Amino acid sequence: MTTVRIPTPLPRRRGLASRFGSLGKAILVVVLVVFAGFPIYWMLATSLGTEASLYGGAQPIIPEFGNIGQWSGFLEKIPILRWLGNSFVIAAGTTILSLILATMAAYALSRYRFHGRGIAGFIFFSTQMLPEALIIVPLYAIFAGAGLLNSHWGLILADAAFVMPVSMFIIKSGIDKIPYEIEESARIDGCSRVRILVTIVLPLIMPSIAAAAVIAFFDGWNEFMFANTFISDSVLWPAPVGLASFLGQFYTPMNVVMLCALLFALPAIIFFLWAQRGIVSGLTAGSVKG
Repeated sequence: MTTVRIPTPLPRRRGLASRFGSLGKAILVVVLVVFAGFPIYWMLATSLGTEASLYGGAQPIIPEFGNIGQWSGFLEKIPILRWLGNSFVIAAGTTILSLILATMAAYALSRYRFHGRGIAGFIFFSTQMLPEALIIVPLYAIFAGAGLLNSHWGLILADAAFVMPVSMFIIKSGIDKIPYEIEESARIDGCSRVRILVTIVLPLIMPSIAAAAVIAFFDGWNEFMFANTFISDSVLWPAPVGLASFLGQFYTPMNVVMLCALLFALPAIIFFLWAQRGIVSGLTAGSVKG
């Protein structure tokens, strides 16, 4: 009895066009990474430079890591860490307050049927038509009467008022996509509205929550206009106002400015990367079984 051997098919070779396509994608990714990371690299290189190298000729492209000891001298003279702490307090307070208010408003507009719901949504939307500079004078008068000048609480309230409508619309779009039958089943089991919102709705809209948190955090982290107007004590300045104070009419210490800018940018980058993981993980956090 003879055995017939079936030849094993050879692996298919990738075409030339496919290889060039993969190479092009890799080159594009590298170019985008270099383009996005170059400002961070340039801030690092400038912060390590001396005044002689920065103002005496062309700035060295390669960072002079031998001058890293001058950072300690800069940090001793400048309260940048305190300013960063102030920015974090403002950003965290703005994010928490705006997310709480936006979630409740979004759930009410998405699930409740009441007269004037469209008008309420239009009022939230119309708040984005007013620039901050237009209301800064009446807002100053209100805060002066309420004792909120020279206080972080005033900045948190002002920033949360501006970013809350945007967060509300983002969260509402996520709630609208959740089938209402899930909440009806929970209501039959005796769950209250608050418990449904906390235990059922919020886990399913984590991508929307994360996106709204990123917007709210960066709005508070980059706070400048209100802080420059309402805060007179330099100890309470956030980092953007502190950075602006270095700009002089005749002289600006670029190495100091770039070191502070680098320290100001790193926490924002870290928070964005962390929130990006939350957006991706939230996409698979909940599912509906048919």
